Amino acid sequence: MPLPLYLLALAVFAMGTSEFMLAGLLPDLARDLGVGVGAAGSLTSAFAVGMVVGAPLMAVLARRWSARAGLLAFVLVFLAAHVVGAVTDSFPVLLAVRLVAALANAGFLALALTAATAMVPADRKARALAVLLGGTTVATVAGVPGGALLGALAGWRAAFWAVAALCVPAALGILRGVPDSRPERASLRAEFGVLRTPRLVRVMVLAALVNAATFGSLTFLAPVVTGPAGLSAPWVSAALVLFGAGSCAGVALAGRLADRHSARLLAAGGPLLCAGWAGLAALADRPAALLGLLLVQGALSFALGGTLIARILYEAAPAPALAGAYATAALNAGAVAGPLAAAPVLEGTPAGPFLLSAGLVAAAGVFALVSGGRPSAPVSACR
Repeated sequence: MPLPLYLLALAVFAMGTSEFMLAGLLPDLARDLGVGVGAAGSLTSAFAVGMVVGAPLMAVLARRWSARAGLLAFVLVFLAAHVVGAVTDSFPVLLAVRLVAALANAGFLALALTAATAMVPADRKARALAVLLGGTTVATVAGVPGGALLGALAGWRAAFWAVAALCVPAALGILRGVPDSRPERASLRAEFGVLRTPRLVRVMVLAALVNAATFGSLTFLAPVVTGPAGLSAPWVSAALVLFGAGSCAGVALAGRLADRHSARLLAAGGPLLCAGWAGLAALADRPAALLGLLLVQGALSFALGGTLIARILYEAAPAPALAGAYATAALNAGAVAGPLAAAPVLEGTPAGPFLLSAGLVAAAGVFALVSGGRPSAPVSACR
């Protein structure tokens, strides 16, 4: 894999750390800025909404730019937003810069997904995506716990400074390593017209449902660990690390298999993922089973999610400027909808989100069967 791809992954690591690190920083942040923890939680919601809305908007804004110019602009805006966030004493200002950071993140990821697949031969797209998305999975394993630890030792502002610092080498790497070429673009109407392609819509819906299942359960994992499982609070971090370690393995698996065996991977992984969420609901009061299944579910969730991202990019190939935006929007729509749907069922039982996730994956399987058809093969497989 080319070196610039790993530099893009570094930026994705910084952005993934920023997106999820607030979970461990909210109490101190709320106390410092004089707001309630619930109000501080809106910082996470604002980021998620910015990701969904920002992906297509930012991709349209940057469609006439070169890959280098667009990626560099978005990473510098993201860096600046974290500098402002680290020094502000105003909650409304922090909320605004979180939204700006989300828009920059969405734009960067939309361009990076397309740029990553353009750096490699057509039959290695999934492997390139595995490297890029590895930045997100490493963020869940190391970046988020590290940010929470740094916040506990030096205050929440230190975590914002750390994310800003990570953007510096990423920006320098983009400036020196990403080509300054301006590829041919289809008309904007033609690129949006690709959304009428049934197979693209089908894969986007599947990606949103699988990601909703993932984040619906992951968001409310702590009440299960400290509730039915009877473990102490520090075990929440351990559970998240296990899930993140599994996600790293899942992304690597998707990178090796998704280019040529995506249909088989989805057909085998879907039922296993559904059964795993149901198993977690049934075994939530058994700590060993809970922790073991979280490792497995992390692998399955990201193996299927990574495969579906690759399929979206294949299906959206006629829309080179917006293909990455379609993938980003689909995944983040799931990240927003999953926790919203899981919150009400949490009131009935802490394991309720696991049952909801099983239902969402089952719904994805039913939708795949009813909608019919198979994803198109990679370009190389058609030759």
